[in-house]
Amino acid sequence: MAVATRGGADAVGGPNWRQDDSQKVIFHTDRGSTYTANSFTRLCRRLGVRQSMGRVGSCFDNAAAEAFFSSLEWEVLSRNIFDSTRGAQAVVLDWCYGFYNHERRHSSANMMSPVNYENTTAPDREAA
Repeated sequence: MAVATRGGADAVGGPNWRQDDSQKVIFHTDRGSTYTANSFTRLCRRLGVRQSMGRVGSCFDNAAAEAFFSSLEWEVLSRNIFDSTRGAQAVVLDWCYGFYNHERRHSSANMMSPVNYENTTAPDREAA
């Protein structure tokens, strides 16, 4: 979704991303088997997404992800009853994209939404 939202693989990594290492999308995860699988690594490379993983046994670099999932659980999952997986996906996607990225102010982003912060700090960026 990040690649599609930002205009495709060429826009994400640039025309020479394999050579100049200029990926604009970083996907940070733990070292779970899903994210270390060869097929997932190949997909990231094909799309121009840089993989980032924390060190084994270190929880400190996952603080932002943990905060995100805590907010998701408290603000969405604990306040809704879903009739279907598709219904849950729609609510979570709406919260993530509509509210969390565009409206919710973040203390780590100078009390701006992520989209406003990114647009303020990189206004000449081609893909939003």
